Amino acid sequence: MMQTGPAGNRFADYFVVSGLDVESGLEPDQLSGDNLHCPPLGRPYKCKVLAHYPEQVPWNPLNNVTFYVLGDNLHCPPLGRPYKCKVLAHYPEQVPWNPFDQAAVGMLCHPKGLSFRTQKQSRESQFHSFIITREDGSRTYGAAYTFYEKVSNTQICAAMKTLHAMHYAELSNNQSHTLYSHLGPVYQRSPEPNRRKPPTKEDNDIYDHTDTLFATKSICLLCQLPLIQPCRKFLKSIYKAVCVDQGEFSLESYIYNILYEVPCPPPGRSLKFYTPGNRAIICQRPGLNELPLFDFSLKDLFVKLGVENVLQLITSALLEHQILIYSKDYQQLMMVAESISVLLFPFNWQHVYVPILPASMLHFLDAPVPFIMGLHSSSDHSELELPSQANMCFVDIDNSIVEFPEDLPQFPHKGDLMGELRVVLQRYQIPPEPSHNSLDQSSGDSNDDCFNLSNSGSKDSLGYSKKDSGCFENDSGMSSNEESASSSVSSIPNKMDILQQSEALARIAAIAKKTGVMSSSLEEITSKLTGSTHNSPKTQKREKNVEKEQKEMPEQSCLSEHELRDLLFNSEIREVFLNRFLHLFSMYEHFVIQPSQDMESWLNNREIMQNFDKAAFLGDQPDTYLPFLSPFIETQMFACLIDSKILAQWEEPDYSLRVFDNRLRAFKERFGENRSPTYEKCFTFRESESIIQKRASVVDHEALPPHSLEGLEGKKHKREEFPVFPILNSRVLNRGPEPARSSKRRENAKWRRKDRIYQHSEHIQLNSDQREKYIQEARSKSSVRQPKLSDISPSAIAQTNWKFVETLLKECKVKTKRMLVEKMGQEAVDLGHGEVTLTGVEENTLIASLCDLLERIWSHGLQSKQGKSALWSHLQSFQEVEQCEDSSKPIDPNFLTPDISSLAIDTESPKQTRHRRTGSAGGLNVPTLTPLPQSVSVDMKKIQKMPEIKTHVGYARAWVRLALERKMLSRYIKELLSDNELLRALYKRYAFLRCEDEREQFLYHLLSLNAVDYFCFTNTYTKAVIPYKMLIFPARKLGGSSTSANVWFSIAGQLGETRPIQLGKNALEMEFEHKNLGVLSTLRIGHDNSGMSPRWCIEHILVRNEITGHTFKFPCGRWLGRGVDDGSIERLLVGELVPHTMDNEELVMNCRTPPRNKSPSTPRRSSESRMGVPQIQEMLGEAVNNIVKYYYKPEKERGSLTYLLCGDYGLVFCMESVFQYGFRSSRLFRSKIYVWDYIEKVQQYFEQVLSDREGHRGNLSERALCAMRTFIHVTQKVNSSSQDIGKDGKFQLLICVGARDHLLSHWVKALADNPVTQAMYEERSFLREQSLVIFLIQILNSLRDFTITLETSLTKGLDV
Repeated sequence: MMQTGPAGNRFADYFVVSGLDVESGLEPDQLSGDNLHCPPLGRPYKCKVLAHYPEQVPWNPLNNVTFYVLGDNLHCPPLGRPYKCKVLAHYPEQVPWNPFDQAAVGMLCHPKGLSFRTQKQSRESQFHSFIITREDGSRTYGAAYTFYEKVSNTQICAAMKTLHAMHYAELSNNQSHTLYSHLGPVYQRSPEPNRRKPPTKEDNDIYDHTDTLFATKSICLLCQLPLIQPCRKFLKSIYKAVCVDQGEFSLESYIYNILYEVPCPPPGRSLKFYTPGNRAIICQRPGLNELPLFDFSLKDLFVKLGVENVLQLITSALLEHQILIYSKDYQQLMMVAESISVLLFPFNWQHVYVPILPASMLHFLDAPVPFIMGLHSSSDHSELELPSQANMCFVDIDNSIVEFPEDLPQFPHKGDLMGELRVVLQRYQIPPEPSHNSLDQSSGDSNDDCFNLSNSGSKDSLGYSKKDSGCFENDSGMSSNEESASSSVSSIPNKMDILQQSEALARIAAIAKKTGVMSSSLEEITSKLTGSTHNSPKTQKREKNVEKEQKEMPEQSCLSEHELRDLLFNSEIREVFLNRFLHLFSMYEHFVIQPSQDMESWLNNREIMQNFDKAAFLGDQPDTYLPFLSPFIETQMFACLIDSKILAQWEEPDYSLRVFDNRLRAFKERFGENRSPTYEKCFTFRESESIIQKRASVVDHEALPPHSLEGLEGKKHKREEFPVFPILNSRVLNRGPEPARSSKRRENAKWRRKDRIYQHSEHIQLNSDQREKYIQEARSKSSVRQPKLSDISPSAIAQTNWKFVETLLKECKVKTKRMLVEKMGQEAVDLGHGEVTLTGVEENTLIASLCDLLERIWSHGLQSKQGKSALWSHLQSFQEVEQCEDSSKPIDPNFLTPDISSLAIDTESPKQTRHRRTGSAGGLNVPTLTPLPQSVSVDMKKIQKMPEIKTHVGYARAWVRLALERKMLSRYIKELLSDNELLRALYKRYAFLRCEDEREQFLYHLLSLNAVDYFCFTNTYTKAVIPYKMLIFPARKLGGSSTSANVWFSIAGQLGETRPIQLGKNALEMEFEHKNLGVLSTLRIGHDNSGMSPRWCIEHILVRNEITGHTFKFPCGRWLGRGVDDGSIERLLVGELVPHTMDNEELVMNCRTPPRNKSPSTPRRSSESRMGVPQIQEMLGEAVNNIVKYYYKPEKERGSLTYLLCGDYGLVFCMESVFQYGFRSSRLFRSKIYVWDYIEKVQQYFEQVLSDREGHRGNLSERALCAMRTFIHVTQKVNSSSQDIGKDGKFQLLICVGARDHLLSHWVKALADNPVTQAMYEERSFLREQSLVIFLIQILNSLRDFTITLETSLTKGLDV
């Protein structure tokens, strides 16, 4: 026998009775869940009788019972309304390790308040479990069994009759529609017959003097461990003892036994205890190296939702989205919530967790924080008034519908994981797709036959049939509705013919008989009940099959077959998910940044410490993993795991971390350190199955059986026609056990010593001082963790909302600072805002996180839901107000946002090409760049024209990305929030957007994002059609400002390139549309050299993205035409982004291109001739260094390689300066000789050398000969590629190709050792002085380690 150990190690801490308090009377639940779908003005509120005259009359005394008449509940009869319940008794009064929370327990035992029924209505019993989660994350588990009990109090009955009379009198009145017109749809929803004609006695919802009134009552156990199924069996047996007078002892004896004499099973052990009727209940608890205790059935989760929905649901939870679970059955809510929580292992949900949300806490749905909440359904979910669903995962269990957030990334290897899960389901004969009826067909096992009182198809208290509710009683963890104890069992013999056809039932009965639970076989029971024997061939065959299976079983199981299969299935599914986490994070320990200081210092500086090298970790992952891993490593649950890993160096590791690390060590021993990204199936479930089967084969401990208590010997409660739960003896149940005797201590010493390490290391008992301090600090710094169920006063609700506001503001500050630090990189580090290890997190992840934050801010305090995106609904309302003001149209007082299809979107076709011509007097009309309008509505119309966006959430995110890229986000939101009248109409007073001080700080944080450049809109919507505007600024020289030739151009960017586009005659500007080109890099412009005066001198060209407003400047400063400059009629220009601080007038008026920006560079610049060797060396070193740094940056931060090669002070410019220095043509023939002329002369010399078999060639090395061959080959290809490219353009191509193929250093050596160089260069030049030649070779060799990829626009027409 086993007794309870130390305090806090009991199986149950409290036994609770809750229900109708006759002293308080019929007090309606002021925050009933039935009113969730009503607007605030249509919900019930508490009222009181202010006065009555006279005070009393003898023939009609005024009862002390208070009742409330709620006008807005006219559509609901009094029997269908919820009423307040109270905790009537709890035993013991208090335990020090688990303080009793009376308000929370009462609300969770009756989440929708008390219900009333008459004898004509269904009165099914129900079981559900619940969780009370405290602010520090600790949990208390509850199990409640609810049943209907006869109301004997005459005052309650009289009050109910009065309510009925008033209800039907009002509904029968023809003037009711006028009197209650303010109810609007609420009144219209009331049944027409009830409103127009008096009720009849045939109506089930009528209560009169001939009816018997019943009210719900609940008995409950509160435990520290989630031993749900043993609690369910115990509570059901207690109620059965009240109904059918089972049990050798009084009820107090059994309750005393479960409270004081039954301990928690030790880790890794099983325990047996007893209930009334001497029925044994067996429970087991996993060991410390096993997965945590879970007492629900994952089979039910997959049957209800299907494999794909479950996997997507887990993905949403891992990314910490809001998850709202919706069902008619409270136990289904618990099952799904706990299943989500357990499948996250080794990660733990760190945010609000309320699997059953009481009706009085519905305001918490407004919480702008991640949560997992369960909501009882009373109608179709489409009628729910939820603040926002942009970032919410909605789970409708009863209809097998799951709605996920948009842009939910796929879990890595999703398809392979789904395939593995389907194999497991197939092995257990579970359908992989959701099924509405599968749960209803599950049968209970014979261990529970004493609990099944009846099984009829009547409807339950919520008005739906039992079959439809999916709530049959079984041992799988499914909660269920049970029939009233007063129902008959006479239907059992009539069903025996059906039961005998079930082989499963026969197996269960045989196992139960073998384990001692049943003393008779199924046939003997059937014979007794039916009075006949069945010895059919089918029965004999079935018995032989069962006997054969039992012989094949290695050990005798103490659990039923059904229970054992559920345990094995749960274990295998959980092992499959854990296996995926082991693969994903097998190397996570290498990226944990262990602190150098002590624990105290680390805890004090926790907020500013970087504990995980996220950039390096992501860089080590396959690209297909990044969409999921990038946001996941930003979650709180991942951060907590890393924190636990760091704390493990100072104290005992957390339970989840210890198990995960142990599994990880075994995983690496099997597969090694280096893991491939290929999918590998789980292999550990076999070991877990063997442990479970071994533990199920024998009972390790047996608790003390119930016994008679002093003063209650032989006392049993009287059984009545309608069972009433008796008033228990509080003196006995509150007294507790006497101190254990020494003999009993010696009796228990053995198992205590054996399990001391288990008890010491159990994760629920780790309460060191340092960890407590850490929890307290985290609680004070974190957002709202859990709602306080014990306080629902207006002041408490206001305080909660204020915490939400503070949380949102703090999160905004953290996110914007993080975005700035990530974007600024080393500059932010120099300013003291972070460390180098911060860089590298994907920009898109941070911006998506900002979009989610804005949605949660706009969802807080909404008056009513107007679409899935609260932000877009506000924008549409703002747009509607502007349109009404512009057209003098009356504004809708309700600010009802129209559907997107009815908005006045500008559908005008894109503007055609506009031309600017030179004036007849010879003056030049400079093209004008009209500023883009900066308006919320204008940008909204741009977004609405994008056909690839389909939803309101998509529109909102596109608008945020566009505003952020335009550096207008703070300004637009300030404009949006400036309409105070609209804000008051859309939001409640406590909403974040109506808190002026916090709103100003919020705008300030958003304004800080203008310090950096984002291309989040351009890089995201790659398939969008973008309008572009191009302006050409010709030189102001006579004869060069216009051309008679036919001009064409093409533009290239990071995402694509246009075809050649013809420019109209003498046109200086043009608008065109093209698929998104991304960030623009090059512009190629040319003409056909036709007409009388084809020569054209261009200073620069501007190209603007007409959606984002980004303007790119392409410097030129060169001529196009034969016989002028270098004879080029086609030039390639490299673009640079114009700073947003430069206004359009300054940009247009600053036409002349500075000499250093002319592209390509020319030798005719006085500034260059004055540059000396040190300046050129420094420039070249900086250019090469920029290219090297380009490749060491993360790919998302690299920028444009083309600009580093061909742009201002790029590699081409620096190499041209090298060739220009000491060039003899600087003094002679400067208008005729170019560097390319020197290149061609060297080519001719190399060709001569290679053709001379006996001359100089014999003295050259093979490396020198190879350099000559490649130089000749590339030069010939460049010369033949296009006759339109000038000499400087050809030199640019030569340098780019040489850098790509790593030939520049070889060419420099070959160029320095030939007579052409000696003839055309002075001795002090780079190509003749030996030290400078070595410098060039060494610095150009540093590029050989990188793969340089040239844009197609650079090498167009060049096949080399």
